[in-house]
This record gives sequence, structure tokens and C-alpha cells, in this order.
Amino acid sequence: MIDQFTPPKSTPKMSTGGHVRALSVLGLPLVGGHVAQFAIGMTDSVMLGWYGAAALAAVTLAGSYFFVFFLMGAGFAIAVMPLVAAAAGAGEERQIRRATRMGLWLSLLYGVAAMPLLLFSEAILLTLGQPPEVAGPAATYLQLAGWGLFPALLVMVFKSYLAALERTQIVLWITILAAVVNGLVNYALIFGNWGAPELGIAGAAYASITTQTVSLLAVGAYALWVLPEQEILKNFHRPDWEMFARVFKLGMPIGLTNLSEVSLFAASAMMMGWLGTIPLAAHGVAVTLAGLTFMVHLGLSNAATIRAGNAYGRGDREHMALGARVVIVMSLVMSFVGMAAFLLLPDQLISLFLDAEDPNKPEILLVGAGLLAMAALFQLTDGMQVIALGLLRGVQDTNWPMLIAAFSYWAIGVPASYLFGFTFGWGGIGIWSGLVLGLSFAGVFLMLRFWRHTIKQTGKQSRRPSAAT
Repeated sequence: MIDQFTPPKSTPKMSTGGHVRALSVLGLPLVGGHVAQFAIGMTDSVMLGWYGAAALAAVTLAGSYFFVFFLMGAGFAIAVMPLVAAAAGAGEERQIRRATRMGLWLSLLYGVAAMPLLLFSEAILLTLGQPPEVAGPAATYLQLAGWGLFPALLVMVFKSYLAALERTQIVLWITILAAVVNGLVNYALIFGNWGAPELGIAGAAYASITTQTVSLLAVGAYALWVLPEQEILKNFHRPDWEMFARVFKLGMPIGLTNLSEVSLFAASAMMMGWLGTIPLAAHGVAVTLAGLTFMVHLGLSNAATIRAGNAYGRGDREHMALGARVVIVMSLVMSFVGMAAFLLLPDQLISLFLDAEDPNKPEILLVGAGLLAMAALFQLTDGMQVIALGLLRGVQDTNWPMLIAAFSYWAIGVPASYLFGFTFGWGGIGIWSGLVLGLSFAGVFLMLRFWRHTIKQTGKQSRRPSAAT
């Protein structure tokens, strides 16, 4: 629900071209940062694909399982972004510090609650119907990589804080550093290069922990040493229950929205696992490639959150609406680029993840090409829903988006995936058809929420005397 609105302040009017430039300057480093972050997971998939199809299937399952918990917990970190952006727009520096500290608190508490589900993941995966030859290695990965949840969530809080202050370049460079570290450690520990032991999937887990730890040290050092005037950890040990409640109230719906979407993809991975190791491996490659293009939309969504949050803090409805139109068009252009790549170059893209000598390669290519064609279909709607979420988060509207996402993904997407995949017998194509349907519903109704309610409500509040504190 929209609240805490600040009195309007005068701000220079910006043209469409001005919005394009501002979103590009702010958004491109965020896009690059998300792509670099995604490269960390993609490196695991590529190198374990070289190691063998069984290892690729296991890390696909483990990665889907891990990200269910990571993205749920990341809701508190993401909540820091609109709170800090609005506070910066209103010139309230103390609120910036308070929101960031309580985001760190909530992330740590969430990590403690989630760890048992990662440590005892094998029994859960077996209960969910996964074959023992996949569930065992996946659990081995999760029991090790799960400890990286703590630094990963703290890194997200610091990145949200810095991005909201429009320090997106450092977010990009720190993420690139992390991607390089991950690639080097993966190469050493998966295959036993440079004198290191050959650990296979366990090596990828150790690489993930190392990467997240290096990221936390780098981003924490920047925040503390380069921005000492922010005093971001001042009185960190003291609870701030009022801000704790605000971050929780905003972050929990964001986390549940993330959970709804990522669990849709996790459910699809589980269903692909029921079809066998080859379909699951092909799914891992296709969802990785689709996720790579999604990072572009996610970066633009983050930029939309920051820009909408600043406009919200100033009470500038006109600025917010024009910026929203511009970012939507930018996302549509990138959607068409992704669609073209998936439809024209499926074999070339999938082959990047496979050993040329792997006897399963022809089957994986055949299944994967069909899945990439389905991924091309949801480029538009996937981009639409994440851009709408970014805009809504910028004005701190998170409860209705949570309900829309839960309905779209779980009342429509998951049942449709099962219906098309198994009842109709369409296999992997059917499972991905459910993804397309769920994402389409979410994209349409989230956009309607922003344009038919949020913009109008913001306009009404901007004409009233503020009740903000």
C-alpha cells in the first residue's frame, strides 16, 4: 500500500530523451552487474556441463532449490532500495542509515531460519520425487553452498543501498570481481587444475562460498571506507523496531513475490526431473539462457525502482509516469533481441554448455531447442512483469503485487505446467507452456495495477497535505 508520501519539491522537468539518458546511465551498470552475477551461476552450469550431464542435472536442481530460499530472503534487501531512494529524494539521510541497518538485521535472521532446509535438503528432494542419483549430488552441493546464503544476502543489502544512492558503477565492478573469482575457483576445484583436488560438484559449492565472501568484503569495504559520512553501521547492535517493522512490512511481500516466481521455475525443474536426466539437463541450459536475458530486464527494473522512488519522494507524478513509459519501451526492445537470438541460434547457444564428446549431446540439443523456442515466447511477458514490479516497488506498493504474482504463478502457471506436460502428454514443451501462461498473466495484471491504480493514487496524494513523518 502506498504510504509515507513526502511533500512535493520543485524539480526540473525532464524530456523523453532525458529519461532515456538517465535510465541508461543508471541502468546499464545495474544490467551489467546482474549479468555478471548471473555469470556466476552460469559458470557453474557450463563447467559442470563439461564435467558430465549427471553433474549438470544435479546442479540445475540444486540451483533451483537454493534460489527459492535466496530470493525469498532477498526481499528484505530489495526493500532497502525504494526506502533509501525515497529518503534520498526527500533529503532524509538518517532514514537511509536506519533502513540499511535493519535490512542487514532481517537478512541475517532469515538466513538462520532457512539454513536447516538447505542442510537437510536430500530428504526433501527425495520426498519431492527426485531420483536418488540426482538428489544425492544436489544435496551435497546445497550442504556446502548453503552457508553462502549469509554473505549473499548481506551483499544484496549493500548493493541495494549503493544502487539507491545511484552508485551503480561500483556495484558493477564488485560483481565482475566476484564472477572472475568464481570462474577461477570453479576451474581449479571442479576439475582438479593447478594442483587442487578434483571435487566435481562439491568444488562448485566451495567456489560459490568463496565468491560470496569476497563480494561481501569488497562491498562492505567500499560502503565503510569510501562513504564514511554515511556511518552505515553506526549503532548496528541496537534494534530500531520502528524501521525494522517498516522494512519487514515492505520486504516480506517482495520476498513472497520473489518466492512465487522462483518457485514456479523450481517446480518446473522438479517436473523436468520426473521426465529424466536428459530433459532436466536441457532444461538447465535453456533456463540459464532465458535467465541471462532476464538480467537485462531486471537491471532496468532496478533503475525503474530508483527513479520511481526518487520521484515518489519528491511527489512528482508526471516525472514518474513519463519515466515508466520510457523504461517499458527500453525493455520491449531488449525482449525482441532475446527472441531473435533464441529462435535463430538455438544449437549454437546450447552447445556452449556441453562437452563436444558428450554422448548425450544430440538429445540435449533436440530437447533444448524446443525449450528455447518456448523461452522466446515469454520474453515479452517476463520483461513486462519485472518492469511493473520495479515501478510498483519504487512507490512502496508491494501487497497487491504479491497477491497478483501468487495467483499468476501458482493458480495458473504451475497447474498449467502439469496439465500440459503430463495430462496432455506434451512433456518438456508442455511444462514450459505453463511458464509462458503464468508469466503472461502476471505481466498483464501488474501493469494494470501500476497504470490504473498506483499512478492515479500517487496523483491524488501529491495534491494533499503530507502526513509523512
